[in-house]
Amino acid sequence: MSQLEGLRAAMSRAGVDAMWVSGPANVRALTGFSSPADGKVLVTAEGATLYTDARYTVQAREESRLPPVIARPPETYEHAASPVRDLRVGFEAEYLTVAGFEELRAHWDATLVPTRGLVEALRLVKTPGEVQAIRDAQDLADRVFGEVRPMIRAGVRELDVALELELGLRRAGAEVGFDVIVASGPRGAMPHGVASERVIGDGELVTVDFGARLRGYHSDMTRTVAAGTPGEEMRRVYNAVLEAEEAAVAAVRPGARAADLDALAREILERHGLGEAFAHSLGHGVGLNIHEGPGLRNGSEDVLEPGMVVTVEPGAYLPGVGGVRIEDLVLVTEGGSEVLSRTPKERV
Repeated sequence: MSQLEGLRAAMSRAGVDAMWVSGPANVRALTGFSSPADGKVLVTAEGATLYTDARYTVQAREESRLPPVIARPPETYEHAASPVRDLRVGFEAEYLTVAGFEELRAHWDATLVPTRGLVEALRLVKTPGEVQAIRDAQDLADRVFGEVRPMIRAGVRELDVALELELGLRRAGAEVGFDVIVASGPRGAMPHGVASERVIGDGELVTVDFGARLRGYHSDMTRTVAAGTPGEEMRRVYNAVLEAEEAAVAAVRPGARAADLDALAREILERHGLGEAFAHSLGHGVGLNIHEGPGLRNGSEDVLEPGMVVTVEPGAYLPGVGGVRIEDLVLVTEGGSEVLSRTPKERV
């Protein structure tokens, strides 16, 4: 079943006759258009159309799998008014602004219905082409990390490590997927401690979390490494997180409940007295967005299927002391799983 067929089936279940898609990743998923922030998609029972403006005339014609209409608002809404007349039109409640909603209501003789997650549900399982794009992005990130790893040592600023990672990704033809996290020593207690001017100290652990974006698709990986010889307590924390990470990765397979994977890692850290130090969920899906479904967290109802790509990233964060996170990117396969991140997990 194609994505459009899947979306039309989801629309029927949601009780809508047409769908106005405005979330950038969802626009790209349906069309292949690489500037989706400046595009919208209308899907009806009879057809589907990409709307964008004249800056993208050539690009849209070359890239889009759907016929493009080149127009700016309000012409966009006027063009779409006829196909949606007297229909129930779903819109993405998480992406359409209040101003955008008012524009649609002013131009369309239609009933507007908020929806959530219709396109996102279709994106949970990746196509072989999407898997290859994610695999290529991760291979590139692994290579860049290997080139930069020798400079992660005492006396070097976190910012300089981040800059080298960013330059490496750019030189290799990728985009920087998100703000690079380089958190050393006590700053390791911040799960999202983006690189600062702090100088790495001798014997400190350094957490590095970064990813490439290639052909629109993301990679995501975290490694915690030692600058010198860390103290006994941080070695204990590191090995506990590593144990939890490896156990959770080994449990990734079709049919596994996302909530159970989170519980598995959390129970291991609790046995090491680090349950309260694990301050976030175990992981998330990766694709056109760096964070998407499925969610590996307590309370999640997601069940893993072949073709899903997820992160497994337990961590332990001790305020004023430091922290550890280890993250792999994992593909769910028919027979189990494949770890896409190849960078070794160092023993400290």
